[in-house]
Amino acid sequence: MTATDAVLKARLHEELIERLGARLGDAEVSAEQLGPLVGRELEQLIAMAGLSLDTDERRRLTVELMDDVVGLGPLESLLADRSVDEIMVNGFDEVYVERRGRLEHTGVTFTSEAHLRRVIDRIVARVGRRVDESSPMVDARLPDGSRVNAIVPPLAVDGAALTIRKFAVDPFQVDDLITMGAFTAEVAELLRAVVAEGLNIVVTGGTGTGKTTLLNVISGFIPDGERIVTIEDAVELQLRQPHVVRLESRPPNLEGSGQVTVRDLVRNALRMRPDRIIVGEVRGAEALDMLQAMNTGHDGSISTVHCNSPRDALSRLETMVLMAGLDLPSRAIRDQISSALDLIVHVQRFRDGHRGISHITEVLGLEGDVITTSDIMVLDRSRPDERRLVPTGVPASFSARVGWRP
Repeated sequence: MTATDAVLKARLHEELIERLGARLGDAEVSAEQLGPLVGRELEQLIAMAGLSLDTDERRRLTVELMDDVVGLGPLESLLADRSVDEIMVNGFDEVYVERRGRLEHTGVTFTSEAHLRRVIDRIVARVGRRVDESSPMVDARLPDGSRVNAIVPPLAVDGAALTIRKFAVDPFQVDDLITMGAFTAEVAELLRAVVAEGLNIVVTGGTGTGKTTLLNVISGFIPDGERIVTIEDAVELQLRQPHVVRLESRPPNLEGSGQVTVRDLVRNALRMRPDRIIVGEVRGAEALDMLQAMNTGHDGSISTVHCNSPRDALSRLETMVLMAGLDLPSRAIRDQISSALDLIVHVQRFRDGHRGISHITEVLGLEGDVITTSDIMVLDRSRPDERRLVPTGVPASFSARVGWRP
């Protein structure tokens, strides 16, 4: 795009915004309804400006301005790029993406801070949320399920920041992760067996390590005849079983009321006759309710926890239970954790961008005040050019039940 083209586009963009006014921010007006209106207004602006454009130029300008005004502007091309996993907007003129686990700077820019803010407002308005000085942080999702986080001034000192974790149109299946080297076929069979047997599993790992992807894959091992209730902050799981009920938390409205937390949904799920409860991520007081569910007949439940190692997961769960506000002694909490959990599957992202399982750890029980665990498979780091999960040689207590021999 030449400097002249950029100036022309910016001028038409601002004039379009001015003519359309409040209709752009109206959550009741869909993109399908707004599109023809934007097209007519744009044609009038081009005619009034006396621009001499051939068919291709007119089509290109129309598409770009429609993306800017109705869609997500310069981010549309990145959202359409299947090699992009995550989009990070650090400012209106600084956009990064993650491809294959590595960060890349793009030449994509917004025309101004105001342009970026309009795109953010359009995203959050679609899901009934808002972001402004009084509420400067927001989590939302795109129509395709991609997860969005936005933060604006005064909290974002250098201008609005936007992060989009893209939703896989064609979600990874177990064979895909095997091909990518996340784990081997033998590990997949072990995971399939323990899920079918009804062991309670928590998938752990740091940010961006692929916990949700792995959760989605191993949830696919749940037999079709079981009733599954999924609970998430923002819907990401894509289960293929026929009997799935999906629940999503809700933030407070403009008056500060109407909030429904993940903990509320876990409690409600217990009344829905679930065979399995899947909590997308445990990050607060809902840990207590999830553990109680696992301890009261809902075997085979699965969740994820942010942490750096399997042992850290146990400490984090204990801390999150304390967030429930109950004055429980540490031993009682650890007893709940050790009774509820059977298996910890830890995932890791390595320096080269590769993601994979690094530990499969069994939770054995409580000895004194300490939860005892046993690594049954760990990552073999002896060969830097090859990462394989290998048995430690320690037998698992469930080996006979699932027919697995290390």
